[in-house]
Amino acid sequence: MFFGKREGLFKPKGSFKLIVLVMVRFLVTTPTGFVLVRLKTFTMKIFGSYLAAFIFLLQACNSNSSNSKQSSMDSSDHSAKENSMSVPDLKPKGPKPDWAKDIDDNMQVVTDKLASYGDPPIETLSAQAARKGHTPTDAVMDVMKENNIAMPPSMCDTMGKDIPVEGGTIHARIYTPKNGKGPFPMIVYYHGGGWVIADLNTYDPSAKALAEQTGAVVVSVHYRQGPEHKFPTAHNDAFAAYQWALQNAANINGNPKMVAVAGESAGGNLACNMSIMARDKGIQMPVHQLLVYPVASNDMNSESYHKYAAAKPLNKPMMEWFAKNYLGDMSKAADPRIALVNANLKGLPPTTVIGAEIDPLQTEGKLLADKLKDAGVDVDYKLYDGVTHEFFGMATVVPDAKDAQAYAASELKKSFNK
Repeated sequence: MFFGKREGLFKPKGSFKLIVLVMVRFLVTTPTGFVLVRLKTFTMKIFGSYLAAFIFLLQACNSNSSNSKQSSMDSSDHSAKENSMSVPDLKPKGPKPDWAKDIDDNMQVVTDKLASYGDPPIETLSAQAARKGHTPTDAVMDVMKENNIAMPPSMCDTMGKDIPVEGGTIHARIYTPKNGKGPFPMIVYYHGGGWVIADLNTYDPSAKALAEQTGAVVVSVHYRQGPEHKFPTAHNDAFAAYQWALQNAANINGNPKMVAVAGESAGGNLACNMSIMARDKGIQMPVHQLLVYPVASNDMNSESYHKYAAAKPLNKPMMEWFAKNYLGDMSKAADPRIALVNANLKGLPPTTVIGAEIDPLQTEGKLLADKLKDAGVDVDYKLYDGVTHEFFGMATVVPDAKDAQAYAASELKKSFNK
């Protein structure tokens, strides 16, 4: 029985023993004898279970009373328990790929599954066709199904919001912690996809993880993409969304004085640009920026570009394709909004940069972290070996993703708690 399994955990002392003795005496001496008759129909084992249950409830009440100053358990506490659940070891069926002989087994299972769909290389497609293809998130979901890995219960609620921007509207998904009363800290999150492909659903696991593990409201932004909307449309949309979050914080139970920015890949580039634009335009700066394998340079001949030119799910031909579709003119890649390593980085907020080893963007992510440090910014950098670009949102099947999410959440909460 439920309570029977927990009886060894309950060791009532003092007032608890007295309460239990009084309860038993009351039950036995009740004038109607009704309760006594009922007790005679049960074994002492069942009685013991109910007694244990009673003690359990008393202890719970006592615990709640001692913590009455807290509105409820932090959603980040719930997430910490979820994070303690181990990721199962997965074994790939085939050999290590030529482009990454040191890839982790779990990571390879995901990349093998992605390759199994047989989609044409993205760089051979139109943007419209590429958006219809399979994504790394699809591969993760299928790996979970094939290995009977359950999806952890969500600890946040979601709702959609349309945000006005110059020339139209963009859409955002708001993630709000289920626990706590708020106002909560806020994170404005920008997804990846080279400013051309992917959407809120593709990066839902990352945005949800940040909300759950930081106890923050996350505003996940879907900006307009190229080639339909060329540079700097995505950057301008991203800034409009950041301003919207500041102005509408109260309407989404957020704290407008405690706002961070975060993003992956192209979204990491956008997140850093938000800090730069906020500084230059004299509006409230983010309290922290989380940059996960950000696009930060126009140098496609770097060490990691050479070493991982054929990597999956991101390779050099794809990066060239992204640049062509969003920038149009490759000379625009030298713009400091794209080549962040050449931007003025002084006065930016504390920054966390996360890199993946098997990634053409590895070199520029580290270079950006170094440039930020040179500019006097407080920076934490962590490189995860054996994993590829896009690993961050794969915490259900890739152990390093689980660790990276916990690390990112910890760094964000340091800034939230200042």
